[in-house]
Amino acid sequence: MKKLFIYFSLTGNGDLVAERMKEKGFEIRKVEMNKPLPKSFFLCMMSGGFQAGIGAKAKLKEYDRDVNDFDEIVIGSPIWNGRFCSPLNRLLADIDFKGKKITFVFTAGSGEGKHALKKANKLFPEAECIFLKEPKKYPEELSKVAS
Repeated sequence: MKKLFIYFSLTGNGDLVAERMKEKGFEIRKVEMNKPLPKSFFLCMMSGGFQAGIGAKAKLKEYDRDVNDFDEIVIGSPIWNGRFCSPLNRLLADIDFKGKKITFVFTAGSGEGKHALKKANKLFPEAECIFLKEPKKYPEELSKVAS
C-alpha cells in the first residue's frame, strides 16, 4: 500500500509533520506558493487570513499532481483564520482524490479550526481530521500523527 503526505508549510510546522510521516513510510511532496506572503508577521497573517476568509486559491509552483499510485493520502496544511489556507484550496482544486483514503493534518496556533473541519467533512465525509497545536513549539503534538 503506497502512502503519500502532500503538504504546504509556511512556518515550518508542516515540515516537522513531514519528517514524522517520512519516518512512517510516506512519500513526501511539499507545495509552495508562486508569490510568497509578506515577510512582516502582521502583514503575513492579515494577507493569509484574508485569502483564507474569501476562499482564495493561491497560485502554486509546479508540483507532481499524480496521485493514482497511492492508496492513502495525508494532506497537511496550516489553518488560517480558522479556515483552509489558500494553497490548500488550490491543491484540492488541482487534484482528484476520489477513491483514496484521505486524512487531513492541520496545524494551528490554537490547535483547532472549526470552519476547516466543517469544509473537510463536507468535501470528504470519511476523512479523518487531526489538529496539531504548533508542533515547533509543542513537539509532543506530533504523537497524534501516524502513531
